[in-house]
Amino acid sequence: MNETTVTIVGRVINVPEYRHTANDVEIAKFRMASNERRYDKESGTWVDGDTLYVNVTCWRRLAFGVHACIDKGDPVVVTGRLYTRGFEVDGQRRSMTELDATSIGPDLARCTVKVHRRKDSQPAETSDVDQATPADQRNQELADVEAGERVAVAA
Repeated sequence: MNETTVTIVGRVINVPEYRHTANDVEIAKFRMASNERRYDKESGTWVDGDTLYVNVTCWRRLAFGVHACIDKGDPVVVTGRLYTRGFEVDGQRRSMTELDATSIGPDLARCTVKVHRRKDSQPAETSDVDQATPADQRNQELADVEAGERVAVAA
């Protein structure tokens, strides 16, 4: 209740980190930057304004999708819960802007992608598929992505 949900358009500024928690929950983290762009009437050009830096955290299926598809420099659109985390460094109080992502996609105004549907959302065609575990399916999806081009994976 009373969560601050936002959508931020920007670029990934580091290689996303992907891992599993002690409870085997997938997690992906990356930083993104969003630059203000505005038209300067005096010079007749577009200029950069202030930059917002945000730490983004993704969980479970979204974390896997980020791991399979998103890389440093990619233009993205991220939606999620925005919050500020406070901490101390050498006795000085500091804060960091963070976003728990609920949805991430490529910014199609600045890139193109080829979408592939997730295999676990498609009807089974053979009995071998019925016996594959979700982990096996994810490992195969990741192998497919690593063998070819980076793609967006749709649910």
